[in-house]
Amino acid sequence: MYLDNLRKDDVYVNTAIKRLNLLTGMPNRKGLEKAIISNGKIVNVVSENYGHLTNQDFFGKAESMLKQEGLNFERQSINRDDRSFVVDFIITDTESLTVHHGQDKILPLLRFVNSYDGRERTSGHFGFYREVCSNGLHIAKADIHFSIRHTKNCSRLVLPKLRSLLTTFLKNDYYELSGKFSSMAEIQLLDTGEFVKDILEITNLFKYESSDKNPEPSKRARKVIEIIDNESLITATPPSLWSGYNAFNQVLHNELKKGFGQQRKLDMEIFESIYAYGFDK
Repeated sequence: MYLDNLRKDDVYVNTAIKRLNLLTGMPNRKGLEKAIISNGKIVNVVSENYGHLTNQDFFGKAESMLKQEGLNFERQSINRDDRSFVVDFIITDTESLTVHHGQDKILPLLRFVNSYDGRERTSGHFGFYREVCSNGLHIAKADIHFSIRHTKNCSRLVLPKLRSLLTTFLKNDYYELSGKFSSMAEIQLLDTGEFVKDILEITNLFKYESSDKNPEPSKRARKVIEIIDNESLITATPPSLWSGYNAFNQVLHNELKKGFGQQRKLDMEIFESIYAYGFDK
């Protein structure tokens, strides 16, 4: 089964928060009083007002709540240099969405993000996991989302935010998106190169041209075109807005060096831009 190949990084690394002057033997500077330790390394120096939320507390609470609701799931975890972390809970006991007349199966997921270096806000949001490419994340509904800053009271804010996200998720609001997905799959791309160029001009995700003097597609643009063509072979369907969106999504998550929060924001922008490209003309 394609879910057998999920990434399983260790996100429960040892972490601690210590007074910086005890580590350095030097007086603290205002705003730089504490050090965040992750897996034996100092990954952040913070102020007295910084709130340190451990992965055990955050991801552990999220998992416990899903189990309390009786949901079955597969778990994917990502650890970036012991600094930022992701856990995806892919829900397996719901009816999967399908596109391309059942050829493209999609499962709902909840993604949770935390960081020890302060680069990512503690957050949770809704997405999808696709069987075809297994690259995972498709965020297209901004209101199924929360984000918390690393302040002193962040630990107290987590539980209500988790409950609210799960409540919204359990209402099955995400199923309304399946209609958009199916509609996108019906819009064929007559020229994939022109489509990729147009979307890049709208989103400025990266340049279509190889250089100012070379109008040929850049390496990343060629990658998007290649993914669209390959998916058409896998699903035995013509290139479409849907396969175009997923190709951009795959390059965003696998090729571009973006933070988890940046990925979520850019993915929503890409989805909205491609949907408008097909239906708002």
